[in-house]
Order: sequence, then C-alpha cells, then structure tokens
Amino acid sequence: MNNSILKGSLFVALGAISYGMLTTFVKMAYAEGYTSHEITFSQMALGLAGLVLINIFIRKEKAAAPIQKKSKSILKLVAAGTSLGLTSTFYYLAAKYIPVSIGIVLLMQSVWMGVVLEALLEKKAPGAKKVFAVIAILAGTVLATNLLADSFQLDWRGMGWGLLAAMSYTVTIYTSNTVALQLHPLRRSLGMMLGGTLIVGIISFPFLIEQFNLQIFQKWGLILALFGTILPPILYTRGMPKTGVGLGAIVSSIELPAAVLMAYFLLSERVDMYQWAGIILILIAVIQMNLPNFRRGKA
Repeated sequence: MNNSILKGSLFVALGAISYGMLTTFVKMAYAEGYTSHEITFSQMALGLAGLVLINIFIRKEKAAAPIQKKSKSILKLVAAGTSLGLTSTFYYLAAKYIPVSIGIVLLMQSVWMGVVLEALLEKKAPGAKKVFAVIAILAGTVLATNLLADSFQLDWRGMGWGLLAAMSYTVTIYTSNTVALQLHPLRRSLGMMLGGTLIVGIISFPFLIEQFNLQIFQKWGLILALFGTILPPILYTRGMPKTGVGLGAIVSSIELPAAVLMAYFLLSERVDMYQWAGIILILIAVIQMNLPNFRRGKA
C-alpha cells in the first residue's frame, strides 16, 4: 500500500471517528439539561455557518456549469439534504432512550437498507455476497442489541427512532452519491447542509419558541458542528479520492467501534462479549460487501 493510500485511509478513519464521537457528546449534553431540539438545531446551524466560511475560500470549479443547470443542482441538493437533517433529528431522539452502543448499531442498519433500496431502484435482485452481508448484519444486530438475552430491556421508542434514523441515513448516502456530482464536494456538502438546517429549523421551531438556551451554541453546538458537520466532509473529501469507494467504505466502518469505545470511556457504558461479537460480525459484513470494490480499485 503506497503512501497516498495510507494518507487517504488516515483521513477517512479520522472522519469516521469524528462521526463516532457524536452520540457520546449528545448524551453529555442531555445530562446538562439541553433538549434534543436545542442540540440538533445548534449543530446544524453552526455546521452550516462553518461550511459557508469554508466554501468562501475554496476554488471555483474549473468547468462552471450553466447558471440554470447549476441552480437546479443546488435545489436538488437542498431537497436531498432534508434527509440529513432528519437523520440527526431521529438519531438524537433515539439517544435519549437507548445506550450509544445500541444507537450506532441501529444506524448501521443503513448498510442493508441501502442494498434493498438499490435493488428496488434498479429492479434487480442483489448478488449472493450482498445477501450474505445482509444476513450477517441482521444476525450481528440481534447479538449487539442483546435481543436474545433474558434481561433484554430496551426502550422501544429508542429502537423506533434509531431505525427511522437508519432509513433517512440510507437516503442521505444514496443522494450523496447521485445528486449534483459535477459540483465541488464541499459545495455539495453546503447544499445538503442547507436543506438539513431548514428541515430541522421547521421541526424544532415550535419547541425552540418555548425553550431555547443560547448557551448550547457556546459548547455542545460548537463541538457537534465541528465533529459532525465540518471536519468529516473535509476529511472524506481529502481521503476518499485516494482510497476509492471500496477501501473508503471499509475504513469508515471504524465509526462503529469508535462510538462504542467513546461511550465506554466517557459514559461508562458496558458492552458484554455477545454485543462485541455482534459488532464484529457487522464489521465483517461491511468489509466483505466492499472488498470487490476495493479489489477493482487496485486493479
């Protein structure tokens, strides 16, 4: 593996770890009395402001698209970005009721949901490797969430919000790879962030009128925006072109153990051996599903 691929892998890994840290920070913000609407809106608003500043300094596209075509692309990105806002809204609501380790496992269901979405849109049955990966992810989820344990007690509200987050995240991943690809990645991130901020603002507005502690912007909003909406797009933009989609997807799966370890060290959340077995099974499924893309990229 050459230095370029190693450097790209490092950027992608750092981006994934940044994402993995988010839920622990959200839990800590909840412990200080902030609401899910305050947390989500502050992250999206500050993230949008940060991406606006970053986009001011990036170079313009070498081959500028016609204004009319560019405007349509931006509108599509804004519409697609609503799924990004819904993902944060649902995921942070789930974090109120379930441990971080369970929440991140539920979000990872987007892997098999993506396979189903692809099959529906292309009207083509998935291959045997993808079917195996889906089965492995579902089996890993059963272990990681302790569904078979006698002491199983999970708040179904958290499970429901977590699965809704996975569904919207699936849409985010799909649109991120299909909408307005001719634009600079950071400009695309800005367009989607604008859509996400708008939908979060609409959902949160009635609640924020009743209660909105502006101090959220000074601490948790800034931290969540930095690690959730500013650093990851920059790191992925730098790293993905060097790693390719296959290796990038494999490396980015480090988000799962990163989230669990962060919760273990900062929140003292315990994860038993069966849960770790489920997490490892999910990681193996993600790697197995993306190895063909990685090998093609090396060829």
